[in-house]
Amino acid sequence: MIAVLVVFCEVAFWVLLAAGLALRYVARKPRLGAAVLLCEPLLEVVLLVVTVIDLRNGAEPDWKHGLAAVYIGFTVGLGHHTIKWVDARVAHRWFGGPPPVKPPKYGMARAAHEWRTAARWILAALVALGLLQAAVWYVGPGDGTASLQGWQQKMGLVIGINLIIAAGYTLFPKQAPKDAVAEREPADRP
Repeated sequence: MIAVLVVFCEVAFWVLLAAGLALRYVARKPRLGAAVLLCEPLLEVVLLVVTVIDLRNGAEPDWKHGLAAVYIGFTVGLGHHTIKWVDARVAHRWFGGPPPVKPPKYGMARAAHEWRTAARWILAALVALGLLQAAVWYVGPGDGTASLQGWQQKMGLVIGINLIIAAGYTLFPKQAPKDAVAEREPADRP
């Protein structure tokens, strides 16, 4: 049931996003569109409550409970940025909005962009880690928590990979080609 609910939440995320953007741009009701978009966190609350109830009713913690925690974490860390990213592209592509700001390609501006991206992924992984640890404490000691601890290790890997990528752009910044026209690239804003 938990795995089906995770899939439902992901589908509902995109449906709410499409509905919110349609209300904002097609129906020209930006406040109503924003209200619909603000309903998206309710999906994660429902998933969290159902997962806690499932564990409280004696379900053996397994990969599905870990997946629910990871999904919630990634929605917290990346959901808002995803909505802004899609909104900018929809506004530009179909409704005459300005072109989306492209991330910088070179130098320390690119490194700063990579650190902001890493921060979002790290936040997502930390939220997932916290939820997974809360589930481990809730279930109690024993072999039943091995699946949850496996997810925790994967979140540690996500953090490590993002730190390595951001550090790589900082220590070895990509330089603009010598024959490239010097263009000023605006840094993307969080």
